[in-house]
Amino acid sequence: METLGAFSLLLALALAAYAFLASVIGGWKQKPFLVASARRAVYGVFILLTAASAILVSALLSSDFRYAYVAERSNRAMPALYKFAAWWGGQEGSLLLWSWMLSLYSAIVVWTNKTKHRTLMPWVIAVLAFTQTFFCTLNTFVEPPFQMLAVGRGVTSVVDGNGLNPLLQYWLMALHPPALYLGFVGFVVPFAFAFASLLTRQPGEAWIATTRRWSLITWGFLSIGIMLGQGWAYAVLGWGGYWAWDPVENASLLPWITGTAFLHSVMMQEKKGMMKVWNMVLVSATFFLAIFGTFLTRSGVVSSVHAFAQSSLGAWFVGFLAIGLSVTTFLILRRLDFLRSEAQLESVLSREASFLFNNLLLLASCFAVLWGTLFPVLTEWWMGEKITVGPPFFNKVNIPIGLALLFLTGVGPLIAWRRSSWESLKRAFRWPALAMALTMAALLAFGVRHLYALMSFGLCAFVAATVIMEFYKGARAIAARNQMNLLRAAVELTHRNTRRYGGYLVHMGIVLMFIGYTGSAFNKDTTEEVKIGSHFRIGAYELQVKEVTDGSNPNYAWQRAVVAVYRGGQYLGDLKPERRVYAASQQPTSEVAIRRRLNEDLYLNFASMSQSDPEAAVIQAYVFPLVSWIWIGFYVLLFGTIVCLIPSKVKYAYAKTQVVGVYEREPEPVP
Repeated sequence: METLGAFSLLLALALAAYAFLASVIGGWKQKPFLVASARRAVYGVFILLTAASAILVSALLSSDFRYAYVAERSNRAMPALYKFAAWWGGQEGSLLLWSWMLSLYSAIVVWTNKTKHRTLMPWVIAVLAFTQTFFCTLNTFVEPPFQMLAVGRGVTSVVDGNGLNPLLQYWLMALHPPALYLGFVGFVVPFAFAFASLLTRQPGEAWIATTRRWSLITWGFLSIGIMLGQGWAYAVLGWGGYWAWDPVENASLLPWITGTAFLHSVMMQEKKGMMKVWNMVLVSATFFLAIFGTFLTRSGVVSSVHAFAQSSLGAWFVGFLAIGLSVTTFLILRRLDFLRSEAQLESVLSREASFLFNNLLLLASCFAVLWGTLFPVLTEWWMGEKITVGPPFFNKVNIPIGLALLFLTGVGPLIAWRRSSWESLKRAFRWPALAMALTMAALLAFGVRHLYALMSFGLCAFVAATVIMEFYKGARAIAARNQMNLLRAAVELTHRNTRRYGGYLVHMGIVLMFIGYTGSAFNKDTTEEVKIGSHFRIGAYELQVKEVTDGSNPNYAWQRAVVAVYRGGQYLGDLKPERRVYAASQQPTSEVAIRRRLNEDLYLNFASMSQSDPEAAVIQAYVFPLVSWIWIGFYVLLFGTIVCLIPSKVKYAYAKTQVVGVYEREPEPVP
C-alpha cells in the first residue's frame, strides 16, 4: 500500500502540473479541449489525493508501524479518534491534509462552474492548479508521508509508536486544525476568481457574485478554527488563557482580519462600484496571509507553543510567496485603469465612510499583529539577536483599535448612504447613545473604574441597541402589515434579507464576545500549597482539597486532586483537576477542572505535589468573570454566518446611484 500511496502522490503532482499548463495554454490560445482536459485533471488530482489520504489514515487506524509517520505520531493505546487526528498531527500528514482539502475545493469549483464563466474558468483553474502543484511537490519530494522504517534494504517495524503529542490528545484538537485549514485553503477560490478577472478584464461584479458564498463560508470556517483553538488553549494548556498572542495564533488571525475587511468592503463594490483596487488588494492579501500562516506554523521560523511540527521547508514557502506576490502586484498595477471606481466618497458622514474607516482600522490591526509577530525574526536578521514583543505590545495597540471597530459596528446601520445631516444623526443615535450612557453610569455606580472596561461595556450596549432597533423597526412594520406577532415578524424580516440581518446577528455575536473579553480586566488568580483537608480562598469561593488519588490506563498515568467548592458556606460540588504522564512520551500534561457559569468561571489546575511537603498539593486557582460569553458569542456569530448563507426570500435590486434619506430605504423587490 505504501507504494500505491507514494505513486498516487506522484501522479497527483503530474496531473496538477498538467492542469496548470493545459488551462493556461487553453485559455490563452482559445483551445476548449485543453481546458476540458484540465478540468478532468482537477478531478483526477482529487481522486488520487483521496486515495493517498485514505492509505495514510488506514495505516494510522490499524497501527501499521512499518510507516515512519505512524510510528512517530501514533501508538496502540491511543483512542481511535486521536489515531485519526494524527493525520494532521505531524508535518507530512498536515501538508497532505492541506493538499487534499485544496483538491476537494478545486473539484467543487470546477464542477459547479462547468457551464459558467467560460472566459474566467481557464485562469481560475490555472491558479488552483499552480497552488496544488506547489503542495503536491512538498508532499512528494520534501515531506513525503509514506516513508518506511528500514533495516538495510528491508522494511521493518516497531512494536509500538511514540504516540501523538499529549497536548494534541484533546477532542477540540481533533476539530481545530481541519476547521482552520478549511479556512486557509478556501481563500484560494476568491483569489483565483479575482486573479482571473484581472487577467481577462471581466467585470468585477462577476467574480464577486460567484465567490461571495465562498468567501463567507471560508471566513466562517476560519472563525470556527480560531475559536476552537481558543477553547483548546483555555482547557488544555493549564494557564487559564484563551489567547496569548503566540505567533501561530497570530498567523491564523491575520487572514481573518483581512477577510473580514474584504467581506465589508466588497459590499461597496457591489452597491456603489467603489473600492475595486482595495478589494483586489484585500482578497490577494488574505490568500497570501493564509499561505504565510501555513509557513509560520510549519517552518519553525518563530518560537511557538504550537511547535508540534517544524522543518526547514520555509524556503519553499518563501519562494511561492515571492512568485505569487510579484505576479499579483504587477497585474494589479497593470490593471489600475480597469479598476477605476464608478463613484466617489461624498461625505465623511456616510455609510461609505464608515466602511472605509472600518477597513483602515482592520488593516492597522493586521499590520500591528504582523509587525509584532515578525519582530523577533527581523531583529535576529538585523542585529543577530532575537527580541520578542509580548502580549503588552499587542494589547496596547489592539485594544484601542478593537474599541474603535466596535463603535463603527454600531454606527454602520445608523448612518445613511452618500451623506447624513447632523439632525438625522442625532435622531438615529439617540437611543443607542442613551443605552451606552446608562450602562456606563450603572457600572460607575457599582464601583467599576477600569477605563477600557467602561468603554467596552458602554460600546457593547451601544451596538446591541443598534442591532435590536434595526430588528424592531423592520419587524414592527411587517407585523402591522401582516397581522403577526413581533417574533414571527422578525423571522420573516430576516428571511426577506438574510444577508443584511444575518450580518446583524454576526455583529451581535461580536458584541457578546467583547463582553467576555472585557471580563478579563477583573480576573483573579492565586497559587496555593494546600495540605489534604485544608482550605484556601479565591474571590467569593472557599476551596478544600479533600484528597489526592492516582491511577493509570494503557495510555497514561494520572494523579487527581478532589477539591470541594463552597460559596457563602454553601457546598457547590467537587472539582477534580488532574495531572497526566503519557506512557509513550513520558510527557506530563494538565487536565484542568472548570466550573462554568454565565457570570464567571472557577478554574483549577493541579500543578504538582509540593516539593517541601509531600502531603500538600499545589493548586493554581483562577476566577474568570464573563468568559462564557466568548463562547456564547461565537455560537451567535456562527448562527449569523449560516443565516447569511441562506438565500433571501426577496431578491433586491440595488441601484448604484440611488439617493437615500436619513435611513436606507428598502430597495424595491424585483418582480
